[in-house]
Amino acid sequence: MSTNSSQFRSKLGLIAATVGSAVGLGNIWRFPAEAQAGGGAAFLLVYILCVCILGIPVMVAEFSLGRAGRTDVIGAFINVTPKKRAWSLVGWLSVITPTLISIFYMVVTGWTLTYLWQSLSGNLYSGVTHTGADMGYFTEKMNQYIRTPEMPLLFTVAAVVLNLGVLLGGVSKGIERLSNILMPLLFVLLLIFCGVAMTLPGAGAGLEYFLKPDFSHITPPTILSALGQAFFSLSLGMGILVTYAAYYPARTRLVRTAITVVVLDMLVAVMMGIIIFPAIMTFGLEGHGLAGTTLVFVTLPEVFTHMPGSSAWSVLFFMLLVIAAITSTVSITEVATRCLQDRLNLSRRAAVFWLMIPILFLSAVCSQSFSTLGGFRLAGMNMFDFLDSVTANVMLPVASIGLCVYMGWIAPRKLLQNEMTNFGKFRSRLFVPVLMTVRYLAPLLILLVLISPLL
Repeated sequence: MSTNSSQFRSKLGLIAATVGSAVGLGNIWRFPAEAQAGGGAAFLLVYILCVCILGIPVMVAEFSLGRAGRTDVIGAFINVTPKKRAWSLVGWLSVITPTLISIFYMVVTGWTLTYLWQSLSGNLYSGVTHTGADMGYFTEKMNQYIRTPEMPLLFTVAAVVLNLGVLLGGVSKGIERLSNILMPLLFVLLLIFCGVAMTLPGAGAGLEYFLKPDFSHITPPTILSALGQAFFSLSLGMGILVTYAAYYPARTRLVRTAITVVVLDMLVAVMMGIIIFPAIMTFGLEGHGLAGTTLVFVTLPEVFTHMPGSSAWSVLFFMLLVIAAITSTVSITEVATRCLQDRLNLSRRAAVFWLMIPILFLSAVCSQSFSTLGGFRLAGMNMFDFLDSVTANVMLPVASIGLCVYMGWIAPRKLLQNEMTNFGKFRSRLFVPVLMTVRYLAPLLILLVLISPLL
């Protein structure tokens, strides 16, 4: 049963859903960690340049393919160039990749649900007897949690069930309605934390580190890291934007939509930096590595112990993180849902269950990566780390390069121009820059990201 009639009902819902697909765990914890490793403001500057120069053109290309194809990401390639069906392999990769990502993202979403529950119940700080807990307390708490089989399994299942409920609601009643509620709430929570961060004693030093660039930190590794973060945070190469664009009304202005999504996505990343770095400087945590898991589940709970009402702040933050996680996982799983509908001619309900039952099983297995299945190794890594590594470092870059080559060289040249101008209804001076970027610059730079670990 095709879903060609499915569309976002409002411009606000369209923007909210697309921003929700981009804004996720990567913006909340990956960006601050990458920014610190890249020299703070130096990384921020390069990241903004990468997002504007490369992110917008590639996003416009994905939107154009999706709206022109009006079907799932595999069918989009077939519909646009029916005589070159081999290029649908890029579509297959863009379906398989987010499906694999969803397996370990459900586990991370389960972690966020657990910490929200622990914060609400007061158990997160039950062992803290003084203002300012030892960092080792929260490290041990996190290690103890992920190494216990039962709780990660329970909350991973809860994460899958939440996604199941949203996906069953469909495009307008499920994804759009969820995004209309959660995305404004996410920005409200970010604003609250920004306000608190600005009142901290170390706010000046933290903001200077984050906003005043030291150009000596702009090195080739920093540039490659910022480029990778730009593509990761905008969900490029995942098939999400192609799938969502199939739900865009014909009147939607793709360039304007891309710019809006990119600006809001950057705003979330910048706000997280404004929240994190004043806290780090204030509480003397700059010596601690800010790897993603450490930052979210160890460093920030430690920060909250220095503030009145630790549990209340923790509840608000992990609510923020749950929102980011749910909007990410819903958009990721929608790619394969739409594919099952259109490739196998299934109803929405059947497609959701055909997808989510295997994901439920595989995510449950993945949740044991640090406990009962800790000894199981794939390429020397546990299941969680293997899925994270192979999707981020190999599959996403390859899919992005394939899509850029396709839209730059294989798809009809008029397709991109027609979609950018809504078939001539208005002019777009960005057509040539977008085309040249998609043809030459983006594939080359993504290739550098792909091979950089080998250099």
